[in-house]
Amino acid sequence: MTCFINEDLIVKMLGEARFASRKLAAKIIEKAGRAGGIESAEAAVLLQAEDPEIIAGICRAARMVKEEIYGRRVVFFAPLYISNYCVNNCRYCGYRRDNKFERRLLSKKEIIEEVKILLSAGHKRVALECGEDPARCSIDYVLEAIETIYLVREGNGSIRRINVNIAATTVENYKKLKDAGIGTYVLFQETYHRPTYARMHPAGPKSDYEWHLTAMNRAVAGCIDDVGVGVLFGLHDFKFEVLSLLLHVRYLEESAGVGPHTISVPRLRPAPGVDLLQFPYLVSDSDFKKLVAVLRLAVPYTGLILSTRERPSLRSELISLGVSQLSAGSSTGVGGYGNRAKAGSSAGNGEADTQFSVEDRRTLDEVVGDVCRTGYLPSFCTACYRQGRTGERFMAMAKSGLIQDLCTPNALLTLQEYLLDYASPETIVAGERVIKDQVSLIGCPSMRFLTGIKLQEIKRGERDLFF
Repeated sequence: MTCFINEDLIVKMLGEARFASRKLAAKIIEKAGRAGGIESAEAAVLLQAEDPEIIAGICRAARMVKEEIYGRRVVFFAPLYISNYCVNNCRYCGYRRDNKFERRLLSKKEIIEEVKILLSAGHKRVALECGEDPARCSIDYVLEAIETIYLVREGNGSIRRINVNIAATTVENYKKLKDAGIGTYVLFQETYHRPTYARMHPAGPKSDYEWHLTAMNRAVAGCIDDVGVGVLFGLHDFKFEVLSLLLHVRYLEESAGVGPHTISVPRLRPAPGVDLLQFPYLVSDSDFKKLVAVLRLAVPYTGLILSTRERPSLRSELISLGVSQLSAGSSTGVGGYGNRAKAGSSAGNGEADTQFSVEDRRTLDEVVGDVCRTGYLPSFCTACYRQGRTGERFMAMAKSGLIQDLCTPNALLTLQEYLLDYASPETIVAGERVIKDQVSLIGCPSMRFLTGIKLQEIKRGERDLFF
């Protein structure tokens, strides 16, 4: 039995943290503000805090750490669902086995059509998603889909990096994914609380808690050095889940030499066959903001991913509290982008049979424009993956501060590229203002030179070499 998720220890830390003084909480916030991280027991104190002044201090420190590590950058991506066949019966998922609807698995032609729609919007990075069905949606099918996606070209666009969120699998299959050129392998534990996990996963391969929990160990053994973890908040007490995440992070740091590249923070949302009244641990907006801020303070060098499950105004707040990656213009249905285009809808899922419903239905252009207007810098950069700045190498550069010298100019260049090829007039105005403001803050002459590159003069097909 895997022991790094010690439930008794978590309960003990949370119990002791309830009696922590304001002085201790303030001391932890001061330490966290230095961007060196905090221990799980210290995070427990911040999670238990109810004093408005302490919570305000947590949020201020999270904003400072976000700015110091990531600057104003926000990375964009889109999910791409290729199959909704699933042999699991997860109680929170629209793809659950007992839900009766016409299942789909995209053909090569349909995958190309979906990718072309994403490219025409301006996306450069996708998260490949599918249900778990080894017979209908085999690893070979997934590998063929990855190869197909990378080969698609539309105008000046191509998908430069595919992150993969598929079911826990074998070391051999992880090696195949690595050889296929994936970026990050992402898998949510959903809940670390064993009794809740058993209740939420009554049937199917995913019901094996240990197999699911140790997936990242096998991924690392399969030479994947960038992994992403996450929790579906709303299945169990969010404080327990955050501390469990931190224990998982520390375990990966000790066993693999490097922690996760990303942490995802999805909240439970309505889905076909899912009654939210049956879930007593739904997370309020205020608690959600607090847990995001605490995660940013606890793991300052790990990317925090936020999906379109959340409404636009809340997404804007969470960017300032620590979120560094956003999905946008998303569909959570198989073939959803094509269905949406045929229906003439600019946003939303595009079909009824989705894994979960979305709250942010803005197009990519609308989100990019709004992010620019709040003073943040949209980025479509994938250069770190292609230049081998992953795993331990990435973390070493991030902790030394050197990564800023690479990521900021690439973010500026990819935003300039987006404005040139895809943006609406309103977004162009907002984007050019952000570029001007960011360049004025850059003191390094070489970075000023990079941001002065004229993309029109770069030959078609060669931009991937830069970004």
